[in-house]
Amino acid sequence: MSAKLKIVLILLLVVLPLDQLSKWWIAANVSPFEPIEVIPGFFRLTHARNPGGALGLFQGVHIGVFIALTLGALVLIWSFYRQVADDDRLSAVSLGLILAGAFGNLTDRVVHHEVVDFLQFDLGLFIFPDFNVADSAIVIGVSLLLLDTFTREAEQAVPREPEAEG
Repeated sequence: MSAKLKIVLILLLVVLPLDQLSKWWIAANVSPFEPIEVIPGFFRLTHARNPGGALGLFQGVHIGVFIALTLGALVLIWSFYRQVADDDRLSAVSLGLILAGAFGNLTDRVVHHEVVDFLQFDLGLFIFPDFNVADSAIVIGVSLLLLDTFTREAEQAVPREPEAEG
């Protein structure tokens, strides 16, 4: 088994159950009408149901559209994964997080026809839309992938000085 496949599988085996267990716990223990203040005025656990897309957008769109879009994204991620070098651990971590998050929210959509969101931050000027472990994994994975891409491009753009002949 390749190193990149091990990384992706480990992340799937950790993040996906963590996502599903956290959503189950929230659904079983937190009322949609009584959020739990964790850090007063800043962070609370909520119980929100999101039948729409990211950030609650596209409410009312048929669930099949979200499932089809997620499956399409999974195919694109898999094709990108196949192009990643076996020793490229950062890309493997990035893609593993994105895959785990996509599978977590896809599971909710297929089973419940909506996604459970429960992490809410009040940033003073606005309350950030509720999100979950799967969303966090996707955002972290995409951020790492972008950081890796920009870092590589910057390294390739810097001209190397010729080595001194001795």
